[in-house]
Amino acid sequence: MREMDRLPHAMLITGEQGIGKRRFAEYLAQFLLCEDEAKTTAPCGMCDGCRWYMAGNHPDYRVLSPEDKESDASEEGKPKRKSQVIGVDDIRDLADFVNLTAHRKGIRVTVVYPAETLNVAAANAFLKTLEEPPSGAMFILVSNHWRRLLPTIRSRCRVFPMATPEHVTAAAWLAQQQVVNPVLHLAHTGGAPLAALEDATAEWLPNRKAFLAHIANPAVLDVLAVASELEKAKLEMSLVVGWLQKWVHDLINIKMTGKLRYYPDWESDLQRLAAQSPVFFHYTDRLNEAMRLAHHPLNQRLVFESLLFAYLDALRSSKGKK
Repeated sequence: MREMDRLPHAMLITGEQGIGKRRFAEYLAQFLLCEDEAKTTAPCGMCDGCRWYMAGNHPDYRVLSPEDKESDASEEGKPKRKSQVIGVDDIRDLADFVNLTAHRKGIRVTVVYPAETLNVAAANAFLKTLEEPPSGAMFILVSNHWRRLLPTIRSRCRVFPMATPEHVTAAAWLAQQQVVNPVLHLAHTGGAPLAALEDATAEWLPNRKAFLAHIANPAVLDVLAVASELEKAKLEMSLVVGWLQKWVHDLINIKMTGKLRYYPDWESDLQRLAAQSPVFFHYTDRLNEAMRLAHHPLNQRLVFESLLFAYLDALRSSKGKK
């Protein structure tokens, strides 16, 4: 911020999900659009540029994100499933914006979040814009999984890795937000404070508790009933797969190091299962593949059934080897 004249036209902000990367990108965008010539490391908050930005209608600011795209209605009048990717049509619409003359102070700022949701066609189209950026166009890409970006896109950006905040600092901030037991919620989210804040107030907390109770007792786990229960709850597939990934991570970690990371509130159950489970890395591969496909139009109930049956098979195979 102190070297405005040397800022690149494209910046890539990376780091763990839920640590505040998007908030920082939005703050940086406001700083770039602030019209106060005396600013140093913060937008003034009072100039016309800041007022337009805070009102959400600055003419030289765009956000490119699946989360911000409006959902059209289907022919039956029901809302269509929300898009999980940034498509090539979005990039074409963006081109109309970046090639226009700036309305205010000569720059146009675009935040792309999460950048890894650019599909192949969109990524290639966006690459052309990064290679030959119009004068005054600036791009702030935010990524939770930067390795999924095209190497050619990464090479056109200056990368700014953002660290996860110190645990004590994050817990103190959560306490200020009136979060009860902030240390536990930080554990559930791997130390990411914004994700922990969401974890503390999420509507699906009872669903997670019930799901973990099921997989903590594999001897009585009714796979078909649990999969049906998850489907009826209409949870995002990536959310449930994430719960299972963290559970298996703790099982493996306890077995190998005696420590756990995500579920200290389930320590006794995890220790009991770890004593009789293998270090089943092949199952983690299965979960990773499921996470990669989580936003595809798959039959969720069948995916849940498949993962839970595979979970039981992994536990049974370990007993058979003893």
